[in-house]
Amino acid sequence: MSEVAPAAESTEGRQRRLSPGIALCLSGGGYRAMLFHVGALWRLNEAGYLPRIERVSSVSGGSITAGVLGLAWPKLGFDDNGVAQGFQAEVVDPLRTMAGRTIDFPAIAVGLLLPGVTIADRIAGAYRKHLFGQSTLQDLPDRPRFVFNATNLQSGVLWRFAKPYMRDYRVGEVKSPTVDLGTAVAASSAFPPFLSPVALKLDESAYTPGSGELQRAPFTTKPFLTDGGVYDNLGLETIWERYETILISDGGGHVKEQEKPKRLWPLHAFRVLGVIDSQVRALRKRSAIEAFQAGRQKGTYWGIWTNIADYRLASTLDCPHDLTLKIAATPTRLGKMDAGTQERLINWGYAVCDAAMRRHVDESVPEASAFPYPGAGIGS
Repeated sequence: MSEVAPAAESTEGRQRRLSPGIALCLSGGGYRAMLFHVGALWRLNEAGYLPRIERVSSVSGGSITAGVLGLAWPKLGFDDNGVAQGFQAEVVDPLRTMAGRTIDFPAIAVGLLLPGVTIADRIAGAYRKHLFGQSTLQDLPDRPRFVFNATNLQSGVLWRFAKPYMRDYRVGEVKSPTVDLGTAVAASSAFPPFLSPVALKLDESAYTPGSGELQRAPFTTKPFLTDGGVYDNLGLETIWERYETILISDGGGHVKEQEKPKRLWPLHAFRVLGVIDSQVRALRKRSAIEAFQAGRQKGTYWGIWTNIADYRLASTLDCPHDLTLKIAATPTRLGKMDAGTQERLINWGYAVCDAAMRRHVDESVPEASAFPYPGAGIGS
């Protein structure tokens, strides 16, 4: 894959080209991934790593988490050790409140029944109402840079939302976009087929002249966007071969085995597309891990399906694999979760991030002593 450095280039030569600092990827996966990433961010914050991050690249459920983190950044209150004192109040609490609401099914129902209001519009409206208000991409911090990834169904490549620009390398670039944050996150999390697409309405004159081969209407004036995970569910594309250290938090789903695949062609096609999607995700994951293992890239990967014992540490928080697999099987939805499920997802993200960081990035990070929610643990 293009994300992995060519074998002919020396590791030293490649590292000289990389920007210093850390980039963080937050995968898709609905509310499940959103809360799993909250746990990972909680641990990174305790370890003083949040201020060291240069870029956050997110997809789908990860973009919900990233949007809240980015908007809250000026209010986090970092102390001398780089620990955000306001992390729980400004990031954890709003996202947990959001996870207590169902927004996908109501949006689908209203979008199907009422003319003139799309399902995607309803999802964007829910994000504005409960998380972002009227904030736009221009309300994000300059550093770290937050990049929200969607997939352009017209050009077939990534559409990136960020403060300095929004860009599709084939369609072109719009500098300093004023798209509201709710719409950007809705586009990134427009899970097909029901929550997709998000249709932007743009002025052709907003584009930097000559910045794309498809710089003409309707590509420029009405981009049709779907979930960023359709193209890159890990959010790797915007950071690979850019930064010295890459952290990948993966709360993505898993294609379950199916004893008797359906013969009816729509259901059969849906299953085939699911298998193709699973393979694309697996290839990106495998390429990244192989690059880490070969020393071509610094960093680490942790996933919701990971066995924490694979990190081969002397001690970790108690996370039996059979119980973490139950957590990983939480459905990919934007549907209400009970408090216990929320806390177990956060605990698991916290614990596996702790293990991955201590094993592959920074041995000096003190071992986590307890879960954020000790009473919930990982389940039973």
